[in-house]
Amino acid sequence: MTIEAHAYPTGTVLGFNGTTEWALDSIAIEDALWLPREDQLREALKGTFERLERDEEADGWRVTCTFRGERMTHLADTAEDAYAMAVLAEVEASSS
Repeated sequence: MTIEAHAYPTGTVLGFNGTTEWALDSIAIEDALWLPREDQLREALKGTFERLERDEEADGWRVTCTFRGERMTHLADTAEDAYAMAVLAEVEASSS
């Protein structure tokens, strides 16, 4: 299935193409939510990413990054969530 953005004077609409069984033909972009994959989150961290490690004691995953000289660790149940927490922390730090 492909998803194409269509710009209209009333706003951008995402159109879903490639299957006749799909119940949703299009959706307004402001109603859509993108959930990035683990590799996309890791790429978003770029050079700040140091390591991903399993934390057996906490039964989770820990991502360690150094952002603006400060080492940050983020612990979550899944690696994807730990990466996402790291990305959000960097976005929040960048906007302050």
